[in-house]
Amino acid sequence: MDYHFKRCLEKKSLVKIGVDEKLINKEITASENDLKDSNDVLKLNKYKLATITSYYSMFHAARALLYSKGYREKSHFCLRMALKNLFVNKNLLEPGFLDDYDMAKDLRENADYQSEFSEENAEKLVEKAKKFIDKINVFHRGGGTTGIGLQAGVY
Repeated sequence: MDYHFKRCLEKKSLVKIGVDEKLINKEITASENDLKDSNDVLKLNKYKLATITSYYSMFHAARALLYSKGYREKSHFCLRMALKNLFVNKNLLEPGFLDDYDMAKDLRENADYQSEFSEENAEKLVEKAKKFIDKINVFHRGGGTTGIGLQAGVY
C-alpha cells in the first residue's frame, strides 16, 4: 500500500463499503451511456464535449471496478490511487490502463478549465475510452485476470 493510497484512506477520501452489484451495474451503465454520448458529439464535431464525456465514461468504469472491491472514492485522485493499488500493483490490470486514465483526466481538465481541446485528441480519447470500458466489461463478465467477475468482490 503506497503513501497516497494510505492517505486517501486516512482522510476518508476512500472508504470501505459493502460490495453492491446495483452500484456496480449503475456505474457500468453510466459509463456505456457516456461513451455513446462521446461518439454522438464527436460526429457533430463537438470535440470539447467528446473529450469530457470520454473521460467520464472511463471514470464511471473505474468506479465500477472500485465498487467491486468494496471501496468508494470521494475524489478523482483517490480513485486513481485505488486503481493503482488494488488493480495495477496486483497485476490485475496492466500499467497502460492507468496511463490511459491519466491521459483522459488531463485532457478533460484541459478542455474544462483552459478550453484546450482538439479533434485529434477527442478521437484518440473516444477510442481509448472504448477499450477501457471493454476491459471493465471483461472483468464484469468474469473474464478478468483471475477469471472472477466484478460481482464477486474479490479477484
